[in-house]
Amino acid sequence: MENGRDNDSNTPSGKSNWLGRYISVASLLVIAYFVYLLFFSSHSAMQKVEYQRVIDSLEREVAATNDSVAYYRDLNHRLQSDPRAVEQVVREEHNMNRPGEDVYIMQPGK
Repeated sequence: MENGRDNDSNTPSGKSNWLGRYISVASLLVIAYFVYLLFFSSHSAMQKVEYQRVIDSLEREVAATNDSVAYYRDLNHRLQSDPRAVEQVVREEHNMNRPGEDVYIMQPGK
């Protein structure tokens, strides 16, 4: 050391060892562990994003199913309590008609 400075010629290759000077082995291991967790483990960020997409899709499916269940519960209640509702469902869903009556089925244009 001359004048308080490192002499780079003392290293075998003549270059300073910047890795040992600025980053320790323990910090490299910690960084490598976090990179592994972030990208490659079963708890990785990419897996979490994929799981969240699946969860969102399933939540939408559950909401749609709950809406259907509510509709059919209401329909079941109406069918049990109102005889006119039975006739309405039979005529609409099964295209049935009374004697002497013509039924025209209208579908929206495509």
